[in-house]
Amino acid sequence: MPPVSMVRATWLPVILLFAGCSSTGNLIPTTEPVAAAGIVQMATPAALSALPAPATFSVAAASASARAPNATPLLALESNRAASRAVAHLTPPADLWERIQRGYAMPDLESELVREREQWYATRPDYLQRMGERGRKYMFHIVEELERRNMPTELALLPFIESAFNPQAVSSAKAAGMWQFMPATGKHFELKQNAFRDDRRDVLASTRAALDYLQKLYGMFGDWHLALAAYNWGEGSVGRAIEKNRRAGLPTGYLDLNMPAETRHYVPKLQAMKNIVTTPGKFSATLPVIENHPYFQTVTITRDIDVAVAARLAQVGLEDFRALNPSASRPVILASGTPQILLPWDNAAIFTANLQLQKGGSQLASWTAWQAPTSMQPADAAKRVGMSETELRAVNRIPVGMLIQAGSTLLVVRSAANRDDVAGRVADGAQLSLSPLPILARQTVRAGKSDTVATIARRYKVTTVSVAEWNRVAASASFRPGQAVTIYAPAWALTAAPQTATSSVKAKTRASERTKGKPLLLAKR
Repeated sequence: MPPVSMVRATWLPVILLFAGCSSTGNLIPTTEPVAAAGIVQMATPAALSALPAPATFSVAAASASARAPNATPLLALESNRAASRAVAHLTPPADLWERIQRGYAMPDLESELVREREQWYATRPDYLQRMGERGRKYMFHIVEELERRNMPTELALLPFIESAFNPQAVSSAKAAGMWQFMPATGKHFELKQNAFRDDRRDVLASTRAALDYLQKLYGMFGDWHLALAAYNWGEGSVGRAIEKNRRAGLPTGYLDLNMPAETRHYVPKLQAMKNIVTTPGKFSATLPVIENHPYFQTVTITRDIDVAVAARLAQVGLEDFRALNPSASRPVILASGTPQILLPWDNAAIFTANLQLQKGGSQLASWTAWQAPTSMQPADAAKRVGMSETELRAVNRIPVGMLIQAGSTLLVVRSAANRDDVAGRVADGAQLSLSPLPILARQTVRAGKSDTVATIARRYKVTTVSVAEWNRVAASASFRPGQAVTIYAPAWALTAAPQTATSSVKAKTRASERTKGKPLLLAKR
């Protein structure tokens, strides 16, 4: 054990080192001298009692003596500066809520609308609890991204306002995801939307896009409240409202603009949530525990895989898997379009280990993509791919009465012989285009000389199989001149089709008289 004189000798270089590391010339007072802690562990109580009183060791004086004679002495940091974000905390935050509070950087909004919204949330503790439970899966990632960009961390609370942290939320205006992107805005910020995925719902992609957008808006307006108003209302609308006030000689702050009711309440809602998070006891609110560590990990996949199979390999419930991968709204994940999935932190390693146990040639996906070569009815498409019409409609969300347009990409059952995963160009560009089926009308026509099932079908723009089924004859059958033939065709086709030749003018006249003035009957489908 070193003597007391040696213990004293070790203080000076430590102090000089501490003083020399100061880049601002200001010191942060602390009650825990970390540099001395190691010495205390080495010295005996007797040795420690011989040390000079702490007041005799002036760090500022030691620093001043080590600098140039005319250097300005170091000063203690003022208390108001000690509370700024520039000061590093010596202890980690107890949970994510505290971490968010430490990063507050937006000015508080004082308004009666804030008080009203505080009361609204405070009287709905169950709603707050549900939002918090949903948000705990995503908030650590959002806070990490905000801190990396040096953005105010209260923006991590914005999905509470936008979607109640529901990544599957869809508004009446077709905004989707927990950040509520409109389709056009989502495309502008590179959120892909196709037949197999919608990145507006994706946790990583939508968060990246939302923060990109908010940074852009802050750059435009230089004010976070106005940036948030623009996020809700549009930058053009906010810009015009500011210019209108400017021309009238009025203030141009958030509370001064003439805005729609939704936008006027938007920032007060966020401020109310911020106030509740800061002092939940004041509002008799109980926030769920959200620990300050990642909830999920990113895992790379290289093969198409069914959602159910991925959840099973990860030993995660299907609902929990979908909560982390909300853009995977179909029963299969196509690796060429979605090469990464999110899994709870501990389950990521389980998934990787179980995936490696699968045989190299084992099929992980029971679905694949198929492109319609021509426009066709769902029933015809189902026959081609070996599925029932009901199953094809359900998995591709095709409403009744719709026609599949040529070139559309559909999700179909993958045969055991098909070992090929879906190509990237298909996974990224897949679109399902539908159009209303034409209203079919029932009409009885007379066959002309040499008319067959095929000639009637061509004349009325219908299929040979359909004409044969309607008249209960073979597809290769011929009709007798003047024979009554049943047709179900669009009204325009019946009007545009030329009159069929009949065996006599009299027969043609009788057919005309029978149909004159009678309404066309809608075909049964």
